[in-house]
Amino acid sequence: MTDAAPPPADIQLSILAQFVRDLSFENPGAGMRIDSRPDLPVRIDANARQLPAEDGEQGIFEVSLKIDAKAVVENKNIYAASLDYVGIFRLTGAPQNMIEPILLAECPRILFPFARRVVADATRDGGYPPLLLDPVDFMALYRQRLDAVAAQRAQQAAGEPPAGQA
Repeated sequence: MTDAAPPPADIQLSILAQFVRDLSFENPGAGMRIDSRPDLPVRIDANARQLPAEDGEQGIFEVSLKIDAKAVVENKNIYAASLDYVGIFRLTGAPQNMIEPILLAECPRILFPFARRVVADATRDGGYPPLLLDPVDFMALYRQRLDAVAAQRAQQAAGEPPAGQA
């Protein structure tokens, strides 16, 4: 009789805190008449780091969701919004190979609606229609990050300088 493998531990993810770390709204177009629809480039990035253990508690992570948005009309900046929205998460029971995808895809997905509201409120309070960001596929962003890292490693292995450096 063989011993059966123990069942996998349940993965538990808890939000301990969330907050605005940094918010900037620049309004060089205040009072400017805008006759055409602005271009609205948006850049979103997520980062995570493990926090030092306190009182022996392990598995505490800080996840930062950074959103940069601009409104541009005829090469003139109307406004620029920049937000660093942070969540503190407890993650337990996750296999090592799942920690990074959880932190860089699932946690930002949880934080996004709150960060979206902050950006919408800032643009509205700046005198413009609220910028309502479209939903984001954070797993696709995570995969793009993995592909970029793999491409950079391949360049380095081939002896080529990283893109943008010579």
